[in-house]
Formats: sequence, C-alpha cells, structure tokens
Amino acid sequence: MLIKIPRGWEIPEREVTPEHVYLNRREFLTGASVGLIAGASGLILPGSRGFALPAGKDEPMPVLAPLTAPRNPEYKTDRPITAERVATGYNNYYEFTEVKDKVKDVAVGFKPRPWEIEFKGHVEKPFKINVDDLIKKMTLEERVYRHRCVERWVVIFPWIGFPMKKLVEFAAPTSKARFVRMESFYRPGQAPGQRGGTWVNYWPYYEGLTMEEATNELAFIVVGAYGKILPNQNGSPLRLHTPWKYGYKSIKAIKRFEFVEKQPPTFWHTAVPNEYDFVSNVNPNKPHPRWSQAHEQLVETGEVVPTKLYNGYEKYVAHLYK
Repeated sequence: MLIKIPRGWEIPEREVTPEHVYLNRREFLTGASVGLIAGASGLILPGSRGFALPAGKDEPMPVLAPLTAPRNPEYKTDRPITAERVATGYNNYYEFTEVKDKVKDVAVGFKPRPWEIEFKGHVEKPFKINVDDLIKKMTLEERVYRHRCVERWVVIFPWIGFPMKKLVEFAAPTSKARFVRMESFYRPGQAPGQRGGTWVNYWPYYEGLTMEEATNELAFIVVGAYGKILPNQNGSPLRLHTPWKYGYKSIKAIKRFEFVEKQPPTFWHTAVPNEYDFVSNVNPNKPHPRWSQAHEQLVETGEVVPTKLYNGYEKYVAHLYK
C-alpha cells in the first residue's frame, strides 16, 4: 500500500477554471486558519487565485442521453444552481487523476454500461441486478443539493435519482444489518489513477453509512444531473450523495452494497485516520487538522461564505447525532 500525504506547499499543474474564479487546491489548503482578504474578484480565501478561462472553453458539452424527472420542492438552497460546465468540469475523482479540471477528459474512455450492481451481506437473499433494471424499479426525482468538499469548495447540483431509503427497502436487509458498506469499481485499464502514482494506491474505493443515515430522507442515489444521465466524471452510472457530509462520503460508480453488522472501514479513514473519520459531517466548529472549516468558497463565483453546520441541512439530520 502506497500512501502519499500532500505537503502544504505542493501545487499541482493545470489547476484552472472553466468559469469565473476557481480555487487552487493545494494553495487553498495552506494555513490552519481562514481569513478573508480583498481581491480583484471580491473576497477570496488566502492562497486562492484567479485564472484565465482555459483553452477549449467554447467547445460543445458532451452529448449525453436525456434524463428528466420532476423537481422535489422540499430541498432548496440559498444559492443558484452552479453552471453545468463548471459543476461537471471540476471535481475530485482520484481513480482517474488528482487534477480536478482534467477529470472530465481522463474519464471520457470509462465504460459505465453494461453495469451490474451486487447486494450482499445481511439481506434476505443476495442478488445482482443491471443498473438500468434497478433504475426502472424506482421513481426518479430531481433534487437541488449543495455539494461541500472537505477542501472547502462548494458547487450546487440538480441531481436526478431516488432516495437511498428506497434502495435499502429493495435490498431487503435483515435485522442484523446496522451499516451499509459500499464499494466502487476496479478497472485500471480505464482508470489511470488505479495503476499507481496517485496519493493512495489501493482500490477500489469504499465507504459506509449507518442504517439510520442510509434511510434518512436526504440520502440520495444519483443517476443523472442537469437533465441528462450522469457524466462519467461525476460518478456514472450510479453514485451516492449525502449533502450534510463532506463530498468524499458520496461514493461514485457504485458496484456493491453490503449490509453488515459492524462499522466498516472507509477509504480515507484507512489512508489518513487522523484526518478523516467515519461520520464526516460538515461542521464549521471542527477544523481539519491542517485547515479551518469555518468558511467555504463557491467555485463558480469565488465568493467566500461561512460554513453551515451539516451544510445547512441541520433540520433533517441533527437528530441522528444526539
């Protein structure tokens, strides 16, 4: 197992933005406290920088099959939806590359179909199902959710999918199931990051939730975004989104759901246990060991705003952690 912990001064190349002001990842992480300074584009976090629009910004968006669903009005945000090109063009997906704005290019050769999903562990009967057959059994809806990265950047997505509670019911777990362990794919031929050379060199990615978290109304299984099927770089064909937690909990391209009795290990906690815990709730009062979580930056505009407890979803989930 190879683990590389980034040092604060390390800055990856080509950390650029397709829209407005983007944050540079490593510079964004430097410093243990967050202060505000006035910049040419308004208030920005120390160390973040503005970039010119990259070459190719006017190229057409990839053509994806349409996927529409009625919007659920219950879930609203205090900010507008992030522009599609921005939200789908900048994210973490180390299976492909650690350079955020290049994930979409590296992931273009990934094949998200055919795709089989396995249900195992403490279920009435273990089984496998094709992802499209699973989707057909669910009632889709659109939810506008905030996505808060542990690195303090924020985008707002119009996800299309269905409540994870419905998936749990479909799996038919037994009374012994207290946690859900999720596992992603392992395809080093299509995912260069799985061949070695990234921060962590053991795959596939894996995550977990308590059964109470998995069946909370906010937990959402995502199969599309922006009126289309889910792009490769955002976790196609099926991913999780838990908006009250940091983004790394929302595992992408899920291949396996396992219902277990004991708390399962998780990818980043295994790699860096002193920095990433199992719960991983957004909390402005609990700093990361290397930086504050008191403020966050909107990727599309560069605006810096205070971080909200549970990412603003306190009324839905606070009771889980009393």
